[in-house]
Amino acid sequence: MIKTEDKYISLKLTAEKIRKRVIEIIYRAKSGHTGGSLSIIDILTVLYFNILRIDPKYPEMPDRDRFILSKGHSVESLFCILAEAGFLSNDVLMTYGTYKSKLAGHPTVNVPGIEICSGALGHGLSVGAGMALSARMDKRDWWVFVLMGDGEQNEGSVYEAAMAARHYQLDNLIAIIDRNNLQISGNTENIMTLEPIDKRWEAMGWEVLKTNGHDIGAILYAFSLLKIKAGKPHLLIADTIKGKGISFMENDPKWHHGVPNENQYHLAIKEIDDRIVHLTALLEQENE
Repeated sequence: MIKTEDKYISLKLTAEKIRKRVIEIIYRAKSGHTGGSLSIIDILTVLYFNILRIDPKYPEMPDRDRFILSKGHSVESLFCILAEAGFLSNDVLMTYGTYKSKLAGHPTVNVPGIEICSGALGHGLSVGAGMALSARMDKRDWWVFVLMGDGEQNEGSVYEAAMAARHYQLDNLIAIIDRNNLQISGNTENIMTLEPIDKRWEAMGWEVLKTNGHDIGAILYAFSLLKIKAGKPHLLIADTIKGKGISFMENDPKWHHGVPNENQYHLAIKEIDDRIVHLTALLEQENE
């Protein structure tokens, strides 16, 4: 039986390997949304390797859980997650950003494991609510997870979907906000005030939890709590850092769609490799 601490370390190690792969494919393609991809890696790692009921050998399994990356511009992290989970080969992943690659700059349904074409900010939750309602009508027990950006909360369609989800009591729907406080133009609160974001969603009838979006244990615990309460849709506000894991990228809005140059690429890989070595040693020590 895997010990709890071993599981946390293993998931952290997986997240760091994915973080490295994200930097590699963005650098290779000379294109991508680096900062927002890095901020959601820990959340995606927990979802894909501990929460979601999915099967890479059977991507269209009828009773699979559904995941929607509403902030579709951060697709690089999702592609790397799907490759790590077995939905994509490494050869296909390495085509990202090249001519005729099926890996585009936003999620598309021609990629195994992706449910909808997303990235037009604000519509992911609407589609997710529809999926959750269809599961309810068909008496199926799968869950729907929708990951949104905090800048995305400026879109009115988000709140139409939120009201509908509460009206239909879609307790099989979990929305997640990547609360890194930055969007393309700067700080979210300077552009369009969101706080108190938790009270806003609670007033619409949602069950709301907040967590550290980079603490593996805290994310796992939050999801376990969200799946308990019936009768309401659920929201997890994950406090994150844009550019997480690369010191010179963290909390810097220019990395929203910045691409590292050669020197920055090597510095970033060095930081990640150091953590991978440390976590690998910890895991080996735990297993002795």
